[in-house]
Amino acid sequence: MTTDDMGLLASGISVWAADGRSLVDDVTIQARAGHTLVIVGESGAGKSMLARTICALTPHSLRAQGRVALQGREYDIVRNARAFKGLRGQGIVWLPQDPFTSLSPTQRCGDQIVAGQRLSQRERRERIGERLREVGLPERVARAYPHELSGGMRQRVAIAAALDSSPAVFIADEPTTALDVTTQKEILDLLSDLRSSRGMALVLITHDLALAREYGDEVVVMRHGRVVESGTVSKVFAHPETPYTRELAAAEPRLDGPNPRPESPASTAQTELPPLVEARDLVKVFRGHGRGGRHIAVDGVSLAIKPQESVGIVGESGSGKTTLARLIIGLEKADSGSVSINGVERGPRRTRAGGPPPIGIVFQNPYSALNPARSVGATLAEALRVGGREVSEVAQLLQSVDLPASYADRYPARLSGGERQRVAIARALATHPQLLICDEAVSALDVSVQASVLELLLRLQRTEGFALLFITHDLAVARQMCDRLIVMKDGVIVEEGPTEDILHSPRQDYTRALLAAVPGQEGHDD
Repeated sequence: MTTDDMGLLASGISVWAADGRSLVDDVTIQARAGHTLVIVGESGAGKSMLARTICALTPHSLRAQGRVALQGREYDIVRNARAFKGLRGQGIVWLPQDPFTSLSPTQRCGDQIVAGQRLSQRERRERIGERLREVGLPERVARAYPHELSGGMRQRVAIAAALDSSPAVFIADEPTTALDVTTQKEILDLLSDLRSSRGMALVLITHDLALAREYGDEVVVMRHGRVVESGTVSKVFAHPETPYTRELAAAEPRLDGPNPRPESPASTAQTELPPLVEARDLVKVFRGHGRGGRHIAVDGVSLAIKPQESVGIVGESGSGKTTLARLIIGLEKADSGSVSINGVERGPRRTRAGGPPPIGIVFQNPYSALNPARSVGATLAEALRVGGREVSEVAQLLQSVDLPASYADRYPARLSGGERQRVAIARALATHPQLLICDEAVSALDVSVQASVLELLLRLQRTEGFALLFITHDLAVARQMCDRLIVMKDGVIVEEGPTEDILHSPRQDYTRALLAAVPGQEGHDD
């Protein structure tokens, strides 16, 4: 390899834990200027640790070695540690997954964009304005705090701050996780445009193969800290050489191909049954302070869910999906309208009588859904008691979600993201709910773990007989899981119908726009 046309050459990168475990094992990657290198693999593959090491951000408790060449100048990360650390935030920048981790909640966004720069007030204003325009944000954002912005806007601010040092290499670590499909496309289109206009090398770390396919030039596939396959995106994904890469590709949900749900309970006899859950004219208004502090999150929404039916709700962030789910389960109180369960109305001011809840819910983030101070067994025992069941059923409950009974003694910190989400599912099912709500329940999981959790949910639905309300921004996942789709925008339902009809023959421009934003559809089978 030569360094003539590259932004970055990292060679022989290895990282070890304090106990001697290998986290990254002799990895070499090349990121060319003006190109996008994508690094893919499951959680725990070493992707983020590799990126942190290249950016001189290896945690102090770990030991690392290797060499980094940037624009023809080489650094040994141990022997030239001081000079190498000087590249951080200058020649190489790292954009973490969650912009909240890179943005201070107590500083205005404009100040964070030019942090560390010695500039006059006029120069600061001009520079902040220039950076904001470059990432497509209005100048008023300079006066805002991060919590006042949407997730997509926060990510743009973080990008603007990273760009202010004019880096040669821009490393984006899962930059679109939990963003809706249109915001995701906007962020990645922005990064691609900036890469081209600035001549940077862009390193994109993701578990989303569709993103890799659409935005990458070269790809590196990692597993257990090692590179198992690399090459051009078109070659690796069209003709994968290793079983692992083939497994990743097979686990990826798709919008094309045969209907993954050709026969479902809802399409046959269940359609004649009365609704399990029926919402009528639900309205929810959130009120803030000052002028313009009134936001209608859900605006006159009505829907019905039949027993054992699987209904998906899709739409951009802010469309009202989660608020609607919280109204149905009773975590939010409607301003008007009503929810009926098995024909019994639970109005806006009514409370449910005693007995186990008929609705369970699994939340998006498996890392915040469980109490870190309570063991898995204690968490599930509490849910069983609420459901009127014996705490001795903890082992059975764990086995139902494919976890060994010994996990009852573990705490969440000792579980992977996929294992945590399985515990969350077990907790939701402890009360034998008639309806299970999954609110972006797999969006934070890598493709293979996601596939296993989705398969688990489908199996449990068959054996337990619950209806499913599945909220997602991933339309391919919605296709796999749902009989029927509801499309929401600005608090209202704009389209609904059988999943295949919505995805392949949408009637509304908004639905067509959502589908157009899905990455990696063209050339999927090349």
